[in-house]
Amino acid sequence: MSDQKPKKEGQINIELDDKIAEGTYSNLAIINHSVSEFIVDFVSVMPGQPKAKVKSRIILTPQHAKRLVKALADNVNRFEKSHGEIKDYEQPPIPMNFGPTGEA
Repeated sequence: MSDQKPKKEGQINIELDDKIAEGTYSNLAIINHSVSEFIVDFVSVMPGQPKAKVKSRIILTPQHAKRLVKALADNVNRFEKSHGEIKDYEQPPIPMNFGPTGEA
């Protein structure tokens, strides 16, 4: 007899391997878009370091980006109801330089 439960119609089995489950720390997200996609680069900026690397890039359709915004807003609201308001501290602007500058 099988231990697997029958899947419901339209249900997706999502797997999470150990490496992905560890996660990647990011304290900066850079968002760009075109007519067909949103690109979100997650960066870890360390104090006093003049250089930072993109740790992960996620490419989304505009529809999925909008669903993500709604899901994040819903989760932030639920978090704040349980734990209090999240303080948004003013941060100094971070000068950014992507790739070569084109200078000779």
